[in-house]
Amino acid sequence: MEHVIVEADGGSRGNPGPSAYGAVLKDARTGEVIAEIGEAIGVATNNVAEYRGLIAGLLLAAEHAPNASIEVRMDSKLVVEQMSGTWKVKHPSMRPLAVEAGRLAPTGTTFTWVPRAENAHADRLANEALDGLRDATGPIGSASVTEPAARAGDEPAVEEAAEPEEKPRRGWHPPSDPPTTLILVRHGVTDHTTRKVFSGGLSSANPPLNEEGRAQVRATGEWLSPMRDQIDALVASPVRRTHESAEILGEILGHPVELEEAIAEMEFGSWDGLTFADIQEKFPDELSAWLGDLEYAPGGGESFRTVADRVLLGRNRIVESYAGRTVLVVSHVTPIKTLVADALGAPLEALFRMELSPASVTVISYFAGRGPNGEENMANLRLYNARPTDAPFS
Repeated sequence: MEHVIVEADGGSRGNPGPSAYGAVLKDARTGEVIAEIGEAIGVATNNVAEYRGLIAGLLLAAEHAPNASIEVRMDSKLVVEQMSGTWKVKHPSMRPLAVEAGRLAPTGTTFTWVPRAENAHADRLANEALDGLRDATGPIGSASVTEPAARAGDEPAVEEAAEPEEKPRRGWHPPSDPPTTLILVRHGVTDHTTRKVFSGGLSSANPPLNEEGRAQVRATGEWLSPMRDQIDALVASPVRRTHESAEILGEILGHPVELEEAIAEMEFGSWDGLTFADIQEKFPDELSAWLGDLEYAPGGGESFRTVADRVLLGRNRIVESYAGRTVLVVSHVTPIKTLVADALGAPLEALFRMELSPASVTVISYFAGRGPNGEENMANLRLYNARPTDAPFS
C-alpha cells in the first residue's frame, strides 16, 4: 500500500470522566479497513482521549503499512490544528501526547479536520469501548498503545484551550445546524419539600405532589403552552413526584411521557425521610463530610460525583435520540444543577452555589460538533430557574 488513512476519535463522558478512544486504518485507494482499535482509558478529558486515539491510529499504520504515506482524519479541530503546527500546545500535560504523536507520524503526514458524521467509524469504536462491548483491538488489528501514551489517562484533568494563543476565546459562534434544546423543569413541591425532608430517587419514600405542587406545575405548563408546537417530546424521571409533574405538563402540552431513570434524584440512603435538622443533630460529622466531599455517599446512598456521571450519560442519550429537536425534561434539583454546571464548564462544586425553585424552568441548548475548548456538543445555557411569575420564555 502506498497511501493509508487513519481515522481517530476519543471522548469523555463527563470531561473529565470515563474515557475511551477509537482508531481505524484504511487503504486510501479502496477504503478497505485494514485494522481497528478501541480502548477505554479510565478517567481523562476529551482532549487526552482524542490524542490517545491519534497515537493508536499511527501505531496501527506503523504496524500494518510501515512504508505508506498517511492522512489523518479527525473531528477534533484542536488536535488537527496543533499537529498541523497552526496552534500551539500550551498546557504541559498535553505536550507529551503531541510529542509522541509527532514522533510516530512519518514526514509528510497530513492532518485533515472532518465533521463528526464523517468520523462515525472511529466514534463507534470509542463508544463500544466505553460501553464495555469490545476489548482493546476487537475483531480486527492488534496494535497496543505504548509509553508514554499509556500513561495519558493519568494526566491532570485539564482541558487545553482550543484556540491559538493569539486569538481570544470570546466571539465563538455555535454551528449553524439546529441545536438540541432541553427545557428542564423541576417537579412541584411535596409535603417533604415544604418540611425540608431529604427525598431521594427511586429508592426513596417517593412522596406524591401535594395540591400546591400540582398548582405550581399547572402554572408552569400554561406558561410554556405558547411553545407547544415547538416541543417534540416529554421525558421524565420515573420518581413519583417527577412522573406526576410530567403527566400534568403532558396534558397541557399534548405529549406522552417517556421515562429516563438516569435523571432521577440522588439516593440518600438512610438519610431519606429525615430533615436537615435531623441529620445535623444525629450525623453532624457525616453531614460535614457530604458537604465537603463530592465523593462522599450520604447514608449509604449516592455521592454527587456518582449522580453526575449517570445524569450526564442520561443527558447524552436524550440528546442523541432527539438531535436537533426540543425536549421537555422533568427532573430534580441535583440533576438539573449538574447539567447547568456542566454546560457552563464549571466544577461540580458550583451546584452548591445554585438556587433552583420548584416547578422552575431551565433551558440548555446543545450544538453538535466541537466547542472552543474541543468539547463535544457545545452547550449554551439560555435560561435558569425561571418561574411563571417571571417574563415569558422566548
